[in-house]
Amino acid sequence: MREIIEGRVWTLGRDVDTDQIISGKYLTIIDPNILKTKVLEIGLPEFASQSKPGDILVADANFGSGSSREHAPQALRAAGVGAIVADSFARIFFRNSINLGIPTIEAPGVRAIFDRFDVARIEVRRGTITNVRTGASVSFPPLPQHLIDLLEAGGLVEKVRRELADRPSSQDPVSP
Repeated sequence: MREIIEGRVWTLGRDVDTDQIISGKYLTIIDPNILKTKVLEIGLPEFASQSKPGDILVADANFGSGSSREHAPQALRAAGVGAIVADSFARIFFRNSINLGIPTIEAPGVRAIFDRFDVARIEVRRGTITNVRTGASVSFPPLPQHLIDLLEAGGLVEKVRRELADRPSSQDPVSP
């Protein structure tokens, strides 16, 4: 994870649920190359074909509500989303996104300072997000260190893989 994340902004409203992020009819698909072509097809249909790696989603309150399935953040990760910033998140969506290595930042008031295709500059450790065009910014509580560690590792699975690989191997059998 970079200390400073900059990218073009795509804006969304409030109460964007996981079915709007990736429709339930695609729940049998696990191929990220297919998921990224279907992401946000309900609420922002041009996103899949026009987004670029590193683009940032900025939304109003309650982003990621609804189902707790991981397909929604998986599809966003597959599309190359550089960060998701919203006034507030559904709790499980927030944690699923972090676990998948997507910087996910709750910053009340953020949606009000961006228009589509503005450029956002997020200073993760400092706790600020700025609209590069207008200079408007909002502060947010910096993420706790354990979440930054997850993001820096590329997500929960990668963090656990690294920790297991770093463990000293023992010749002694494990006792029951």
